[in-house]
Amino acid sequence: MAKLARLWERAVQTARLMVGIPDYDTYVVHRRAHHPGEPVMSYPEFFREREAARYATEKGRLKGCC
Repeated sequence: MAKLARLWERAVQTARLMVGIPDYDTYVVHRRAHHPGEPVMSYPEFFREREAARYATEKGRLKGCC
């Protein structure tokens, strides 16, 4: 059962990365390991920050090729 749960976690992580949603748990582990004295964003803060970075605007328009 543990193997199935781990496989499911990996599948969910892969699906999120495919649509551009970084993994919050990976972010938390990284922040705690490499930036121990700095604050860690909550999940809603993390999600909003990543969403803003993905859909960044330039002069009021979505950033892109056109």
